[in-house]
Parts: sequence; C-alpha cells; structure tokens
Amino acid sequence: MSNLADSIRRPDQRHPIEITAPASDTFNPWEFLTDTIYPSLIRFLTGMLIGALCLWMMAGVAHILAELRAIFVAGWASMAEQVIIKTLIMLALLEVIRTLQAYLKLGRVRVTFILDTALVVLIGELMGLWFKEYAPEKVLLGLGVIVTLVALRIVTARFSPETASDTR
Repeated sequence: MSNLADSIRRPDQRHPIEITAPASDTFNPWEFLTDTIYPSLIRFLTGMLIGALCLWMMAGVAHILAELRAIFVAGWASMAEQVIIKTLIMLALLEVIRTLQAYLKLGRVRVTFILDTALVVLIGELMGLWFKEYAPEKVLLGLGVIVTLVALRIVTARFSPETASDTR
C-alpha cells in the first residue's frame, strides 16, 4: 500500500505485516500503586489540607470578630493595623485554597495561581509596612518584586496555551 492509503484506511483493516502485542493480564503492583493508590492518596491529603486551611480561616474570622470589642476600649486607630493585617493573611489563605482546588481539578498547578498567591502575600506585607518603622530600600525592593510579578502574571495570562475561557 502507498503511504496515502495507509493514512486513510479504516482501523479495522490491518496490514498483513502489522503484529499486535498480546494483551497482558498479569497484575503489576507497581502500576496499581502509581495509577490508583498514589493519585487517591494525593487527592485525600490535598482535601484534608483544604479543610484544615478553611478551619484556620474560620478561627481567624472568629478572632477578628472577638477583637471588635477591643476597638471600643483601645480605640479604632490602634486596632485597625491588626484587623488589616489579619484580613490580608486570610486573603492569602483564600488564594492558597484556590490553588489547591485548581490542583484537584486540573491535576497540576497553573503558574497564574502561584503568581496570584505570591502577589496577595507580597501586597499584604507591603501594606503591613505602613504601620511599622521601615527602610525605604525595603519598600522599593517590595515594589520591584510586585511589579515583576504583575508583569509575569500579564505575560502568563496573555500567552497561556489554554483556552481563553479557562483563564481569568
């Protein structure tokens, strides 16, 4: 047969020279471990981690609500710092949970999710510097890293090999 005929023939038509390998019915414990047990274990552990992070976040919300009483005693300005910093930590936790959920759904972690998490954490750290004594070099370094991460986020979103509906 010619190459063109080979490429358009029906799958049920076999060339006389083609030899199929015999089907293997033997049990391979290594394949069972890597194909069945390992993915299930990773999904279970990742789900447990998401559950633990959600419990941690609920405890953080309860702690912030409990501190609202202290606002009236100590004054609003002194408590605003703690509430803002704790809220930013919870936003970072939300991004970590979102990354773990994407891993469970896709089986891998997208670079954009990692960059989003890093941006939330770094912006939170930069905002935390407002309430402390800080060196201008530290702020400039933080801003430089944030600008770099934003540029990387834009590049990864724009040139992603995935469909446009899957990106944010």
